[in-house]
Amino acid sequence: MRVPITRTVEAAVSAASTKLARDPPAGTGAFLFLLLFLASCATHKDMQHRVVISVKDQRLAVLDRQTLIAVYPVSTSKYGVGDWRGSYRTPVGELEIAQKIGDGMPPGTVFKDRRRTGEIVGVNAPGRDPIVTRIIWLRGLELQNGNAFRRDIYIHGTPEERNIGLPVSYGCVRMKSEDVVKLYDVVGTGAHVTIVDEPLAAVVSGLANATQTALTIRSGMTIR
Repeated sequence: MRVPITRTVEAAVSAASTKLARDPPAGTGAFLFLLLFLASCATHKDMQHRVVISVKDQRLAVLDRQTLIAVYPVSTSKYGVGDWRGSYRTPVGELEIAQKIGDGMPPGTVFKDRRRTGEIVGVNAPGRDPIVTRIIWLRGLELQNGNAFRRDIYIHGTPEERNIGLPVSYGCVRMKSEDVVKLYDVVGTGAHVTIVDEPLAAVVSGLANATQTALTIRSGMTIR
């Protein structure tokens, strides 16, 4: 698995800052400025996009500067909503994208503990239910979802695409491989993710006016 460049930069900045604090050399000012600049790049957050997930509708909407650009079917937990450890439930509320894993991997790539196993599983392969294709790891921003990151709550691909649209997961938000690739390529780390247990149209402005058939829009994604 490739380490994201932001994590690499953050680690370098942290190590260099610790060394400087212990033994500051002459001319440290310019170097500290460079470190601050690198740190600001490393902590850049995607403030342009927002993801809204409806447990009630089993749908996920993508917004670009508050404009709806895509809606995809998903699968949330078979046990309902919640965030206590060991519950296998999908957390609700405000979260953010903490990490993205799987850059450039082919659809069906199997991940275990967020590492590639080297296996590729086909769509609806009998008896197989691993995490595949992409992982978008979520971090809770509220008390009601504060365990989400430690619980390994992801938006991820699944080979069980026949069950997309039904609540059958163990807490994560499952997507078809082709759909999670599109989402992964649009949203960045830090983008807000809102999970609600109410109709998507009640939360996303303009959704009620979207056509029910797929149509291509300016981003190359689709409203479904």
